[in-house]
Amino acid sequence: MHPAPSVIIFTTFSGLGFGMLFWLGIGVHTPTGFTAFAYFTVAYLMAVGGLLASTFHLGHPERALKAFTQWRSSWLSREGIAAVAALIVMALYGAGLVFAATPFPLVGIIGAILAALTVFTTSMIYTQLKTVPRWNQWPTPALFMSLSLGGGALFVGQVTLAFLLLLIAAVIQGIHWVAGDSRLADSGTTLGTATGLGTMGRVKAFEPPHTGTNYLLREFVHEVGRKHAFKLRVIAFGLGYALPLLLLALPYSFLLAALAAIAHVAGILASRWLFFAEAEHVVGLYYGKR
Repeated sequence: MHPAPSVIIFTTFSGLGFGMLFWLGIGVHTPTGFTAFAYFTVAYLMAVGGLLASTFHLGHPERALKAFTQWRSSWLSREGIAAVAALIVMALYGAGLVFAATPFPLVGIIGAILAALTVFTTSMIYTQLKTVPRWNQWPTPALFMSLSLGGGALFVGQVTLAFLLLLIAAVIQGIHWVAGDSRLADSGTTLGTATGLGTMGRVKAFEPPHTGTNYLLREFVHEVGRKHAFKLRVIAFGLGYALPLLLLALPYSFLLAALAAIAHVAGILASRWLFFAEAEHVVGLYYGKR
């Protein structure tokens, strides 16, 4: 798949933002006054900023509001509804902390559930796609959830929670990469099954469907070299997981925590690029690209 910057920013920062809102809503950290304002500002900048970034990948961003009407069948629509609900509820909870120095636990818990639900619906946008076997597996939502909660815990200063959840996310990331490498082959989808001619023997394309490029090739057929992918995996794993875990294992200091957060974001941006770049859409079989 084409690794568009907008969706990389969206999946990285919205997950972190809603992860922060989850922990703030649960009440593992209940700042008040200006401190609470600072925490909620960072969380909303990432959550809302990520959501806004996603609209830049739409052909007609002005029609984004229509997505809210398709909640019965669309995970994208469910994500939008859950996100708006979470942001509204958590704004009420945050207002209590900022202006009244008073937490309202029930409001916070409802907001936290909605924030977690938002991340889950985001993950299901990709997990549901049987046409992209690498995404169509259980580690995909598990990875989104663990990264959101782990990164969110890191940004609200919960070192122990962040360490445990990022360790879990690192394991799931490894499973997602290893299992994903064989998903297309294991799915049994070939040019023969696509055309229905597989029973007659091995099917090959006589010639390319056309001489120029088109929308499908631009969006769904992105090829990344194995050596290049391996290097990026090392960078993503080192920055996104190994270095933050090492820094969190050391005696706590604000500087080390800040470095861990910066490294984590950089690594996850790299892993998100791979998440899309390595995703093999079955339409590539038609063009002889798989």
